[in-house]
Amino acid sequence: MTKLQQYDWFLFDADETLFSFDAFVGLQQMFAPYGVSFDAADYADYQALNQPLWEAYQAGQIDAEALQKQRFADWAARLEVAPLELNAAFIDTMAQVCQPLEGARALLERVAQQGKVGIVTNGFTALQHTRLEQTGFTDLIDLIVISEQVGVAKPDPKIFAHALAEMQHPAPERVLMTGDNPHSDVLGAQRSGIHACWLNQHALPCPLPTPPHYTVNSLPELEQLLLTPHE
Repeated sequence: MTKLQQYDWFLFDADETLFSFDAFVGLQQMFAPYGVSFDAADYADYQALNQPLWEAYQAGQIDAEALQKQRFADWAARLEVAPLELNAAFIDTMAQVCQPLEGARALLERVAQQGKVGIVTNGFTALQHTRLEQTGFTDLIDLIVISEQVGVAKPDPKIFAHALAEMQHPAPERVLMTGDNPHSDVLGAQRSGIHACWLNQHALPCPLPTPPHYTVNSLPELEQLLLTPHE
């Protein structure tokens, strides 16, 4: 038996796991119609605001709408538009500039031959289906669980419990969750009894007390790992 055959469901994070996009380029394109030349200093300021908001969202301290409003509040005031208008424009641009990570299609096609495939994402609803359509992944995905719709974000066990319920309650050890974030993806899965794979593209030390079942540097490496015999 291979490691692939050990699982009935294969869950993936979306951003920087299956898909990647250049946020700086996306923001430049998004602001251009407003007459803004968005530069590196603007991007640094945006990241300094956006990253803590995401951390607060994942910790359950703010909801999705608050994140989307607050990250563009200053720019909205300057441009005299609604913050959610800028956020919607950014999400539209993200869908356009988004690209699959290397090996994503081959991996999804491989695991879809063995079991079912799902996405569990802290991303926003407006982006997910458009991105799947534009990348041609729609037919490979059986389930999409979006934190904005569930009301809690990874690593909260409730979003994984929701996913398991949507999957008709498979044994958690027959489910493999792969993601790039050790806290939201790996720790969240571990708390729910789901096997976890950390996509560690930058060869970082593991910050968790219990390491994931698997750690890989790329999606092609994960595909090869799944084809090895299960011990």
